[in-house]
Amino acid sequence: MTTSTLDASHTNPNDDARALIELFPEGTYVDAEDELVVGGVRLTDIAQRFGTPAYVLDETALIRQATLFREALAARWPNSRVVFASKAFPATAVYRTLAEAGLGADVAGGGELVLALGAGVAPDSIVMHGNAKSVEELQAAVDAGVGLIVIDNFDDIAKLEEIVTGRQDVLIRVLPEVAAETHEALATGKHGSKFGLRRADAEAAITRLRSSERLNLRGLHMHIGSQICEVEPYVAAVRALASYGEFDIYDLGGGLGVRYTYDDAPPSVEAWLDGLIGAARRYLPPHAQLLIEPGRSVVARSGLTLYRVVSVKEGRPTFVAVDGGMGDNLEVSLYGQRFEATVVNRVGGGKAVNLVGKHCESGDRISTGVALREPRVGDVVAVPVTGAYCHTMSNNYNGARRPPVIFVGGGRSRAVVRRETYEDLRRRDLLDPEEGV
Repeated sequence: MTTSTLDASHTNPNDDARALIELFPEGTYVDAEDELVVGGVRLTDIAQRFGTPAYVLDETALIRQATLFREALAARWPNSRVVFASKAFPATAVYRTLAEAGLGADVAGGGELVLALGAGVAPDSIVMHGNAKSVEELQAAVDAGVGLIVIDNFDDIAKLEEIVTGRQDVLIRVLPEVAAETHEALATGKHGSKFGLRRADAEAAITRLRSSERLNLRGLHMHIGSQICEVEPYVAAVRALASYGEFDIYDLGGGLGVRYTYDDAPPSVEAWLDGLIGAARRYLPPHAQLLIEPGRSVVARSGLTLYRVVSVKEGRPTFVAVDGGMGDNLEVSLYGQRFEATVVNRVGGGKAVNLVGKHCESGDRISTGVALREPRVGDVVAVPVTGAYCHTMSNNYNGARRPPVIFVGGGRSRAVVRRETYEDLRRRDLLDPEEGV
């Protein structure tokens, strides 16, 4: 696995703040008063104005990354589209920003579809995924005019043939049988995955769809996993895709890894595309349209999370407890993902501590053995590279209120998702048993 393990102790190399700043959005700097500044805004000012925990997203950095993907792909394969894997950060403002930057949206459920449409994403630029799509979700996708629906099983075919009255373009998700190096929970293309159709089933689905009067088979889809830091598995997966014959569209998925820690070394977007499109040139027909579905690699570095220190328990180890944790970042508990951190007005250096959350679980850790300089109660702590899979998996454990999302850029900040309230927690309760569900 390419990510650092949960218990790995690591300190900032040479106590150099620059190494830490490189994990934050491009353009981040420390000002003359030793304050960390993102998007032209001091992080202490954001914490003061919006409270903590809070997700902060650098809008300029997000647009820059989306543009990089779109332009780099077009330069290598002009007949192509970038579709944002929106499960990484399904918020209306993110959908809208990325749509304005020229990206489509990949949705994997009814809620993501509603958010994407509400944000103004063009329906024909949406790709609908899911290994267990309900009739209601498929009906909503068809009614909305979703451009492509990805067939993941024969039940999808049966449901759609009942729902569709005209013609609906579809892709078949095939299982490439490629094992990429990543966490077990993030691997989606190897033998035994719940996603996609095995060879015999995929061939049977292709035959069935080619005779369908309502479903128009446009091509194939694959996805081999997430947080993948090597190019070679993609080459093997493209080769597997090509073995099914020629189609109009090939969706090559996403999964490019990002740099969470000092030691991570994923390929650049350009290097990843060189490998991916190089394989496409060797194995796929030149007339085909290519789609890619980056998610994590679009939003991760653009985001960070702010916390406030609640308690410092000195000892071996020293525990620095903050006002969030596994309610706003499940990646540590689920995947053992490593994160770095810093006090926002004392950047870099310090001694190794265990940065932990407030929830009633021993596994509620944000970072083990992370260097913080003189952490004190009331300090604001920033954790970089939380733009992917943190907001989307936020939860109400111990009655935690899900954090706001703050966009920054050009020296300004604004909330695009408000903080949950205690009244929100009570709103779904039915005090009258006769009210039903």
